[in-house]
Amino acid sequence: MPISPLLAHLAPSSVAPAALRTRRRGCLARRRLLGERKTAMGNKGFDLSCSLRKEDDDPKLSPFLRKLFKEWDDRKARGLFHHNIGSCETKVLAGEHNFVATLIEGRDQKKRPTQFGMNQVIQPFDSAKFNFTKVNPEEVIFAFEEAQNDSEKYFDNVPHAVAYSPSAILINVSPIGYCHVLLIPRIQDCLSQRVDKESFLLAMYVAREARNPFFRVGYNSLGGFATINHLHFQAYYLKVQLQYPVEKAPMEKLTTVGNGVSIIQLVDYPVSGFVFEGGACLEDLSDVVSKVCIFMQENNRPFNVLISESGKRVSLLPQALGKASQEFLDMRINPAVWELSGHLVLKRMMKDYDEASEATICRFLVEASVSESEFQELKSCILEFLASAAPEE
Repeated sequence: MPISPLLAHLAPSSVAPAALRTRRRGCLARRRLLGERKTAMGNKGFDLSCSLRKEDDDPKLSPFLRKLFKEWDDRKARGLFHHNIGSCETKVLAGEHNFVATLIEGRDQKKRPTQFGMNQVIQPFDSAKFNFTKVNPEEVIFAFEEAQNDSEKYFDNVPHAVAYSPSAILINVSPIGYCHVLLIPRIQDCLSQRVDKESFLLAMYVAREARNPFFRVGYNSLGGFATINHLHFQAYYLKVQLQYPVEKAPMEKLTTVGNGVSIIQLVDYPVSGFVFEGGACLEDLSDVVSKVCIFMQENNRPFNVLISESGKRVSLLPQALGKASQEFLDMRINPAVWELSGHLVLKRMMKDYDEASEATICRFLVEASVSESEFQELKSCILEFLASAAPEE
């Protein structure tokens, strides 16, 4: 199968940077992710609890999400997951924020271990350590490209396509929720865990393609509890409540930049952070957020990103290097994007789940966040940086 020109442009060796900038000019209002899949096989599976189930009979479900559900369920039936997410208990905690808690005992002992230091946000890719080119090929459920129209097109030869280094979606073999997947930009290029404008825009397109408020895309930087130094985003579908705690937190607008994107800060939430909304199109919003992510990386500031509302809203949550409390690390709670956003995954024992409370969760999140003085300093630096940044050509 010859590679599509649209698929080829995702690889840096295929198109020069100037050509990529030309392709990105303007607001490309109609983009469609095209998927490739492998043939289903096997029949081993498990039931999902009602709080985590999909609703595949919903006529409003987007074609992309319907397809993703089908492929994820197929991998579940093959027995590729490390634990039965359907048997894991989930509850909404009483209180102002309505944090969500999920108990997955022993998840940290089954998932792939962290193989790099936590003191540097930018670290070189190391092919000797685990990366996503080493996964079981059955874990690959999509390899996809972008198209200029609304057509659907699926191919039947994922391994052949992956050899050309398209972007891919893999199952997360240690899921925390239904349809928990990994988005790997240009998988065979072996990029380190470091945001660039192209990869972030790709994650935004995936969020938009889902067209569903319960499907969210997240990112953890190195030092912000990413566990694999191979560029990846995460996504999953959790229909427990319409808004995550971070999404319904009070906000205060700071400024609006030249392309119409609003910069907002969270208030009265345990984690200090920024929210980005607006712009004439998704590309405008993506451009501003990716610039801030790159600024954070280059200044060795770890962070986590939550893309929600189908790409219309992005939360950026700074962290302090090495600040996580030992008490909570002993409880095997890592302050990654889902936890900071309000979905806490508890891995040690049922007692932690039974005793989970809003007060305990708030204390954990405050300890994981940057201090107020650090946040104010960072806010000033980011606003100054955006004010001086040259507009996109």
